[in-house]
Amino acid sequence: MIDTMSLLNEIKKAPYREITVRAPHSGHIEFAVSETGTRVNGASGIWFEHPGTLLAHLVREGNPKPIYSPEKGEVVHFFDIKDREFVQAGTPLLKIRHFLTKQEVMDIILKKALHLFTAPEKGRYYFVADIDTKIKSQGLRSVNIKDGDEVLILSRMKRETTINYQGPSGIIYTSYFDSNESVDMGAPLFGVCPADQVDSIKTVIDKIHSGWEEQE
Repeated sequence: MIDTMSLLNEIKKAPYREITVRAPHSGHIEFAVSETGTRVNGASGIWFEHPGTLLAHLVREGNPKPIYSPEKGEVVHFFDIKDREFVQAGTPLLKIRHFLTKQEVMDIILKKALHLFTAPEKGRYYFVADIDTKIKSQGLRSVNIKDGDEVLILSRMKRETTINYQGPSGIIYTSYFDSNESVDMGAPLFGVCPADQVDSIKTVIDKIHSGWEEQE
């Protein structure tokens, strides 16, 4: 059993993740951002149709290709690349520090604390009829499952296959898939929480909701 409160305290010591932005292809780099401490934003909009902050242009054969910030955060480091220097694909350009949101902290803790049931192969997944009906009427955490239970239907290449759950008994605490979208093999589908750990997880989640301060 993972000590979720200790895990939360560890995250608080470094409440961020750092993202290295690299050149997507070769070309001459022209920075649009030049100072550490600059605040940047990631893509926004319902479909992420609005790009993030422009970080640089990569000029190749006279065509400038924009490089946008992948996340909200702060530029904390520039690698030793001069403006207008030719760089190869994959060259690190700068580093962004992204401060974790409440939801991201909860996701980190849940993915470590819960038993994650992962996709056995790529395809679209949805819950079997009786589980789906119960979730729609009573909520996700009303479903108790045990090893061997039929839990999901895999839809792939015009065929449907029943998937049996493998893992410890418990409740389905959270779901990570959308039945309208394909899931890659190995990606988490849902997380199961043993009955005796529900209270401890609820306690740490409540603490995040009430006490985690997000960076503007």
